[in-house]
This record gives sequence, structure tokens and C-alpha cells, in this order.
Amino acid sequence: MTAEMRIPFHELHEVTNGFSVDTRIGKGGYGDVYKGVYNGREVAVKLLHVDTVQGIDDQQYINEVDNLLRAKHPNIIQLLGYCYETTSELVKHNGNRCLSQHIYRVLCFEYMQGESLDKRLPEESFAPDWSTRYMIIKGICEGLGFLHRCEPPIFHLDLKPANILLDSSMVPKVADFGLSRLFGGSHTHTEHIRGTQAYMAPEFIEDGNISSKNDVFSLGLVMIEIMTGSPGYSSYIEMDEVTQFKQKVIGRIG
Repeated sequence: MTAEMRIPFHELHEVTNGFSVDTRIGKGGYGDVYKGVYNGREVAVKLLHVDTVQGIDDQQYINEVDNLLRAKHPNIIQLLGYCYETTSELVKHNGNRCLSQHIYRVLCFEYMQGESLDKRLPEESFAPDWSTRYMIIKGICEGLGFLHRCEPPIFHLDLKPANILLDSSMVPKVADFGLSRLFGGSHTHTEHIRGTQAYMAPEFIEDGNISSKNDVFSLGLVMIEIMTGSPGYSSYIEMDEVTQFKQKVIGRIG
């Protein structure tokens, strides 16, 4: 981590109006995201759930910051700053007052006007736009390919539509690196399976085997959703168009 990217907690607290519900733009299993303006720029501020015990959440936070600092690519979300601060507060416990330590872990990102892919896919206006869907798939592939070519490679391990953000021009950016890992040649297994199992490879769920194929499997499922759509707009798509589109995509990335 670099000192110049550190943002004091009170500044992020201020730009999000105290992390108010009015500024909240997303909720997740590990934290919520808020919109604010910092140094004249729209930003997305991710506040990880407050924890009173150091442990695996610290490692998750460090993973996300370190990997984002290394991953400079047009299809990877840009980290603008981070905050890690500890405060102590007097609280009552069993009738006695004691100090309770709270750890605040915050990340500040560029703000994506197009929201997340899972929110845009059900829109009727998005359904027939094959060129946009192709551009999104191509961008995701390029961002994921960059991560896998890093040295050592970065495996995302939680790729899904909710973790793909879109800018105002519908350019996709891979986001949410909380579960990502750096793996060398000997690190091919994990005992801790976390993330969204619906997008995980079976061998990862069953045996914890780790490789770039985990992300490729997730990418395949994301591609299918982008190509075939959701029940909200599937009636607008002709199956021969889907077949032609699949062949075009496979021909470009195969």
C-alpha cells in the first residue's frame, strides 16, 4: 500500500453524509457501497462491515487493495484511495464499561455511471443491442486475461454480473477483488470456499482446486447470461440470433 493513496476516515465519512442510506448505491455480503464527491470527482466508497476482531477480513481487505494497485487496465476498476483506521469506544458490557475496538476498512473507487451488469441485463432496452453485449463480453475477457497474465497471476474467484461495473459508455470493468488471490506454482488448493457458488466451477466447490480455469468457468456462465438474457427480456431474442452471436464471440476469443 502507498501512503499517498490513504484517505482519512473522517473525509470519506463526510463525502458520503455519514454513510447515509440516501447515498448508498449497493449492498453486499462484505460491505456496502456509497456515492460521494471527493476532490471534485464522483466516487464510489466501499465500507466493509465494521468488525471488532482482526482476522480473515483484514486479509481480504489487503488482498483487494494490493491486487487493485497492481491491476492497471481499462477493464479493471480503478482504486483511488483506501482507509484503514481503528477507534476505541466506551461501551457497556455486563453492566460494566469497557473499551471496544472498531476497525474501519474503506476503499474509494472511480464511480461507474452505468451501474453493475446484473442490474442492466433485465432492462428491455438492453435486450436487442448485440453490439453492446459483444463489447461487454470482449472487455470482460480482456480484463480477466490481464489479471491472469500478471506475475504472479491474480485469480478473481468471484466473477459474476454483480462484480462487473459499466461506465457511461457501457465499457465493462471487473470489480470486487475481496476474494481474489495471488497464487504461485505451489498454491493450487484452498480449504476456504467463499463467494457465489452459482458461478463456481464444480471442482472448486468440491475440492478447492484453484487455477485460472475457475475464472474461465465463471466467465462462461456470465457470457451465457449476457447472450441469452434473463427472463425479463428473453422473449425479445430470436434463438438464431443467439447462435450467430455465440459463434461470433467464440471466434474472436477462442
